[in-house]
Amino acid sequence: MSDTKQETPIVEEEKLNDQMKVRREKMQEFIDAGIYPYGQKYNWTHHAEEVKTQAADFEKDETIVNVAGRLMAIRRHGKTAFCVLRDLSGEIQLYFRKDILGEDSYALFKLLDIGDIVGVEGTVFVTHTGETTIRVEKWTLLSKSLRPLPEKFHGLTDKETRYRQRYLDLIVNPEVKDTFIKRSQIVKGIRKYLDERQFLEVETPMLHTIAGGAAARPFKTHHNALDMDIYLRIAPELHLKRLLVGGLERVYEMNRCFRNEGIDTRHNPEFTTVELYQAYGDLEDVISITENMVAELCKMLYGTTKITYIDKEIDLTPPWNRMTMIEAVQKFTGEDFAAVKTVEEARVIADKLHVEYGEFDGIGKIINGCFENYVEENLIQPTIITGHPLEISPLTKQDRDNPLLTYRFEGFIYGRELANGFSELNDPIDQRNRFIEQMKERERGDDEAHQMDEDYCRALEYGLPPTGGLGIGIDRLVMFLTNSASIRDVLLFPLCRPEQ
Repeated sequence: MSDTKQETPIVEEEKLNDQMKVRREKMQEFIDAGIYPYGQKYNWTHHAEEVKTQAADFEKDETIVNVAGRLMAIRRHGKTAFCVLRDLSGEIQLYFRKDILGEDSYALFKLLDIGDIVGVEGTVFVTHTGETTIRVEKWTLLSKSLRPLPEKFHGLTDKETRYRQRYLDLIVNPEVKDTFIKRSQIVKGIRKYLDERQFLEVETPMLHTIAGGAAARPFKTHHNALDMDIYLRIAPELHLKRLLVGGLERVYEMNRCFRNEGIDTRHNPEFTTVELYQAYGDLEDVISITENMVAELCKMLYGTTKITYIDKEIDLTPPWNRMTMIEAVQKFTGEDFAAVKTVEEARVIADKLHVEYGEFDGIGKIINGCFENYVEENLIQPTIITGHPLEISPLTKQDRDNPLLTYRFEGFIYGRELANGFSELNDPIDQRNRFIEQMKERERGDDEAHQMDEDYCRALEYGLPPTGGLGIGIDRLVMFLTNSASIRDVLLFPLCRPEQ
């Protein structure tokens, strides 16, 4: 119990309910007793799970332990009480006795509420029902909770409230904490995998003068001092490849990207990716990295490469299934684009399949439209799709055997894109011509088409080695590896509309 006397002002808030008023009155009682209800540093010695694991030894040796955490349950029985304390590791039972604490301390103990944060010191024993318990000899109020937690048996289930008030979600739904601990482990695992293979982690700008590196609508802002419009980056790709021109042979960046797009179970305007580039590599190198890194992350978490996602068992064991985009479209629609020679023939197939296309869309975009409409949702087991049309791959090296296609792949799991990679286009003349075609598409109304990046073209003219490049969505990867149905379940603070 703290004996620090310090005054704290009572600020009345509007619309205080009865419980909140009572809690403020209790806070004032602590203050009147010389107890500042928002304490200082507390020197804990153990987490709850450690105490439970070593309970037999602690009980035998009468070891004094100090734990700190939030009270999640209080059951008072006259001169005794049982409480449940939760910390990062889990929960443990506390036992309070008036004759151990003393009259004054036990009287103040009665002012504690569920949700208060306390530190306790005492010895360990195991009850006749097998419950590891700390017999409290001293306790310290560390933070008085002025708002009641959601009711025990109803919990916090409203998704909007959970996402807006993630702190409350973490308090009352312990499994949420586990998800974000796993997310941290996944991020560390990615770094370990790449660092061990001589990739250098780098940082490139978040603010771009040209929105490039992906087909997406950017967020636009204005820099006052330079009086110029700039964009939040949609991808780090073009800056990372500049580094390979400069002689860094293996680089990666794991950081945020921003796209001015809709919000759904797979998309958030602010998201995390890892992009890596390997000089003197190609498409096959980055496919191998994708398959093996994801499998190793799964084994790190669960000791196996098989997981259950939603309602399906997913086997991440390399190598993954592989098809070309044209083969996949034929498998799921019966239509063979390999025999298509003209846009008119492609449109006939699209009309038959009720797939929309634009006035200026070529064969490649129509193939991709059919793929998105009929194939993606069927790719449940990990699948590598290759042979993407040139028309939708402006930064990818052209297939020498089929100039309509490129050396590109996408990795899919449970009908969702996880990874995108390719043999990078390093021909500066070809790249400039591709940018020119993209600019024409922008003029025709496609505001997601690439802008011309003159400096990037200049960099390529100095020479970019043959390169394999890869991007993996960290949020989607965490979704798969934590069995989370929505991207908002793996983002600590997903974007939400302001409360009305």
